[in-house]
Amino acid sequence: MNELVDLQPKIVEKMINDNIVMIDIRRVEEWERTGIIKNSHLLTFFDDRGEYDIEKWMSEFVKLVPNKDQTFILICARGNRTRSIGDFLISQDYKNTSHLFGGIVLWQQELRKTIEYKI
Repeated sequence: MNELVDLQPKIVEKMINDNIVMIDIRRVEEWERTGIIKNSHLLTFFDDRGEYDIEKWMSEFVKLVPNKDQTFILICARGNRTRSIGDFLISQDYKNTSHLFGGIVLWQQELRKTIEYKI
């Protein structure tokens, strides 16, 4: 049984330029507030009411992660949303599912770089 891998910010930072798919699932206002991690793909999962459309999200997700053996990293604010989404993806047979432990909050506490998000 696969498990969601917790990746510390220092590890994710080293992977930024390694062509690993990083998917930030937060909302636009969160990206605007904190910035985003370089090279991350922006794919909101939950709306501001906590609702989601799994079919719509998965149709975009599979464009980024077309192979269930591919490594990818999920990013959210604190690592809670990515834990539940990661567990769901593992139940769908995705083998190399990981997330940014502590989310963007820990990333920023460790003074790691983000880039400004602009629409």
